[in-house]
Amino acid sequence: MNSNGSVMLITGMILLAATACSRSGDTPVPGSARVATTATGKKADPAPERYLITGRVERVDVPRKILVVFHDEVKGYMPAMTMEFLVSDGDLALAKPGQKIRAEMIPSKDGDFRLEKIWPDDRSIEGAAVAAGALQLRQDTHTRGKNAYREVGETVPDFSLYDQSGRVVQSARFRGKQLMVNFIFTRCPVATMCPASTAKMMTAQKLAREAGVPNLELISITLDPSYDTPGVLKEFADVRGIDTVNFSFLTGPETAIKDLLTQFGVIAQFQGDILQHTLTTLLIDAAGKISHRADGSQWEAQEFVQKMRRP
Repeated sequence: MNSNGSVMLITGMILLAATACSRSGDTPVPGSARVATTATGKKADPAPERYLITGRVERVDVPRKILVVFHDEVKGYMPAMTMEFLVSDGDLALAKPGQKIRAEMIPSKDGDFRLEKIWPDDRSIEGAAVAAGALQLRQDTHTRGKNAYREVGETVPDFSLYDQSGRVVQSARFRGKQLMVNFIFTRCPVATMCPASTAKMMTAQKLAREAGVPNLELISITLDPSYDTPGVLKEFADVRGIDTVNFSFLTGPETAIKDLLTQFGVIAQFQGDILQHTLTTLLIDAAGKISHRADGSQWEAQEFVQKMRRP
């Protein structure tokens, strides 16, 4: 990375609010519960217990916002059985009978059970494809070593991730198309950071369409894959009324995301419960080469649209 790029990345780092970036549930221990304290020193309500489960979706009950799932044995808690689970709107929209999933199960005091952090099971065809892509990307980053950062003019790395519909998206799908890429996370509370970047991407999508820019795809890759599952990204896009015909939100294994950040020169790391990250927006040509990049938040959609290839 050149010295100017390094300075821009370092000076662009922002400390985000801890409540937006908490990882207090990201590494669940079966049967465990955390006890927090309030500002007065009194014990707060313990965090709910979480259990890792794998299973198969049997039925999707949209009116009741319930998935009926046959799950494998949860060791030390319950045998394999078919159960009803409450889920979010995003997860409900993506679920299909026969789908193999892994998730976190959360029992409530009322006797209900909820599923969060729902992913395609690693043993599924989709899971295997994404895992293979993550391994290939890891090897590529390791091989490049100190030269992992890709300068303007270099070809972007291959990847396999999930989009907001739970589909596997491979980088080869975008060959022959122009790409506009940025990096965000859905819990970002700073209006001038991720929310502003998403709004600018939406503006670029609109302006490019009006200008007749052909074969354009927009991509937002999460900085927080432990939380931003396909269902979370689906709900994020739906709530904002984003046109996902050519605008994809991508997530996947943490190792794959970290390797992409390394190769694109984006800093993103948790320090305790606070996510420190930089902003980077890229324009990639139809040959898969980086043609332009803007580091930080001071870029305009029109600037990118003007650099896009016309018919």
